Amino acid sequence: MVNNARKTSLYILNTLDQGSQTLDNILDEVLSPHIFFSKKDRALLQAIVYGVLRWRAKLDWIIDYFSKTRLSQIDPKVMNILRIALFQIIYLNRIPVSAAVNTSVEMAKSVTKPYVVGFINGLLRNASKRYQQVLFPDVNKDPASALAVNKSFPKWMLERWLDRFGLEETVLLCDAINTIPPLTVRCNTLKTRRETLLKRLKKDVEKVECTEYAPDGAFFSHPKKSIPKMKAFEDGLFQVQDEAAQLVTFLLNPKPGETILDACAGLGGKTGHISQMMNNRGKLIAMDNNTKKLHRLQSEMARLGISMVTTLTHDLNSPGGDKSIKKFDRILLDAPCSGLGVLRRNPDAKWSTLEQDLIRHAKRQATFLDNLAHQVKPEGLLVYCVCSTEPEENESVIKGFLNKHKDFAIEKNPDGLPYKARSFLTGNGYLKTFPHLHNMDGFFAVCMKRAK
Repeated sequence: MVNNARKTSLYILNTLDQGSQTLDNILDEVLSPHIFFSKKDRALLQAIVYGVLRWRAKLDWIIDYFSKTRLSQIDPKVMNILRIALFQIIYLNRIPVSAAVNTSVEMAKSVTKPYVVGFINGLLRNASKRYQQVLFPDVNKDPASALAVNKSFPKWMLERWLDRFGLEETVLLCDAINTIPPLTVRCNTLKTRRETLLKRLKKDVEKVECTEYAPDGAFFSHPKKSIPKMKAFEDGLFQVQDEAAQLVTFLLNPKPGETILDACAGLGGKTGHISQMMNNRGKLIAMDNNTKKLHRLQSEMARLGISMVTTLTHDLNSPGGDKSIKKFDRILLDAPCSGLGVLRRNPDAKWSTLEQDLIRHAKRQATFLDNLAHQVKPEGLLVYCVCSTEPEENESVIKGFLNKHKDFAIEKNPDGLPYKARSFLTGNGYLKTFPHLHNMDGFFAVCMKRAK
């Protein structure tokens, strides 16, 4: 791995194929401060990696059209070299075709045999001239197969969405997921106001606007520098957080002086938001099973000027605490899930998630809810959310929980949700957002109240 955009892109894609790390983790390693990339190279690196992952199935269809060797017989590293080159040829207009082909051939020389290098060279030169002649499956004859190639998604996902949404809406959903999303942030109201933050951000981005539904949010594109290097970030004036995720904390509606548990706190996006809504007064426990994440969370709270958070390492697969002690006014469970609602930000999950994973996640989500229920005070609130739009992880989990815990009921008219965001509530009290409908991540959340 070197500070070369194309070689590093190949390293990232090859590492992803090994299945042991997420894209976020690999990017954290690759884009660490001790490895220098120019702004131009960093932009090219991210364009290639995210572009290949977004359009992988379509790129593979084109490769298959021009290849005399079956795709299953091509070395995965060679496949990634071909994908990187084709993505540049088809989608990056500013990259000369010759540069895309030649750099890929050069990369191939260090990872494969000379005759394979010749195969790569020939295929790419042929494809670069004729890729527009490639025929794709007919959407009228077989919608799932056609969209799997044309929109580049696993067929099983499309079959589910076609069944639930129909063809027209599924196409809109796919297109929204394949669009590069804006960078969305949440103003830290402990330190500044949104209007002031917008003025500060205008120095570092081309265009910045207020979010429509979340009162503390803003979104922008084309930053002039990386977010950690922005002075407003260094000063703790904002956190990166999608608008849908911001709405979840309003559903929780934390109050100053309360005792609250953020049960799967992760890196602290919602922990920071809860703290600012509590005006940094009260008791907030940020719990996670990953101690490294909690260390980073503590650093994040220090950056934001938050002093009320206590961290706790605990695995929610096991019950915690004395079941007779009802400690918390409110608990937020942002449960681990398939992540199919955030594919526009994490396109690697398209190819790493299997349909059977949904049931596995749902079982774990149900266990987590069961192990938290006894810790909610009488008349306290338990908010469940996932960044998934799939019924197994949404309604099915909640129906199972309520059948088992008769002392909980859904708050169908929750107090804290901003007025405009109430349009996202279903008649059953479920908060649902979708990329193609609301230009935000796909989230499901519900607020449940415990009886006296």
